[in-house]
Amino acid sequence: MPLSDAQRRHLRGLAHQLKPVVWVGQHGLSDAVKKEIELALDAHELIKIKIAADRETRAALVGEICETSTSELIQRIGQMAVLFRRNPKSPRIALPSA
Repeated sequence: MPLSDAQRRHLRGLAHQLKPVVWVGQHGLSDAVKKEIELALDAHELIKIKIAADRETRAALVGEICETSTSELIQRIGQMAVLFRRNPKSPRIALPSA
């Protein structure tokens, strides 16, 4: 589901106060980390991830995470990435109309 600019702004505002729930460290994107991301997205819909790597590696990891988890990248600043994926069974975040 593509998000509108207004919806992305709304989600960025909500994400501002969030703390990272998943850290990707020196071992990269393991199966356990992917599973944690899936669980966090199911539970919260909007999450922050901290990625400890150089710039090119971070960009590749964020792309891989979004692709494997079918989530939307809302914002990426430095080592932080904000992801959103709507929970179809019980949506938690009310998005403004497109």
